[in-house]
Amino acid sequence: MKKPVRHIVAIVPAAGVGSRMQADKPKQYLQILGKTILEHTLSILLTYPAIEKIILALAPEDPYIGRLSLLNHHKIQRVDGGENRADSVLNGLKALAAMSDTSDYWVLVHDAARPCLTHQDLDKLLQVEDEQGAILAIPATDTIKRASPNLQIQHTEDRSQLWLAQTPQFFPVPQLTLALEQALKQGLAITDEASAMEFAGFRPHLIAGRSDNLKVTRPEDLALAEFYLTRMIK
Repeated sequence: MKKPVRHIVAIVPAAGVGSRMQADKPKQYLQILGKTILEHTLSILLTYPAIEKIILALAPEDPYIGRLSLLNHHKIQRVDGGENRADSVLNGLKALAAMSDTSDYWVLVHDAARPCLTHQDLDKLLQVEDEQGAILAIPATDTIKRASPNLQIQHTEDRSQLWLAQTPQFFPVPQLTLALEQALKQGLAITDEASAMEFAGFRPHLIAGRSDNLKVTRPEDLALAEFYLTRMIK
């Protein structure tokens, strides 16, 4: 039996300021190897053939994006981001629904500041076909402590069942749209797309990713991302 056609789009929420970087601009506009972090991230998605469109959610008055020539790529559509990640992703999903019947669309939501994603990991994600969806993640390897409010150790967690969530996170567009709308309406804490799907009763799959798919969050992450990107380019 012939598999139904799936349309694959990507949403990149990039409206945040990244205050933990302590930089003079949002972290996605910091440079590594002569390109901004956002350009590295978009290039990976643009060169993956299965992705038909990339929706980039940006701060409405973003003063930096106009300097990037990639914004003119025919696959990239800009939308206004929201107050938080969930709002930005939902804005992207609504923009997509305004253009197409999204009943057979799946979305890859990827952090703007994860510039070291590989096409091999995208291949693994796209093998998932049931409506639960999937995320890239890595098993926890460090000992994990639960802290009290005054930063004393309460106890040590059992890490054998703990995974560290990454992106992309991959879900059917109709299910993710509804899950985000419901979670926002209820005022739930949505830290990633998978958490919204969990609140809606889904159980997304965990796909083992790579530790070099890091999210640039702190100043020391820049040197590590540069090291990984240098290896990828070679």
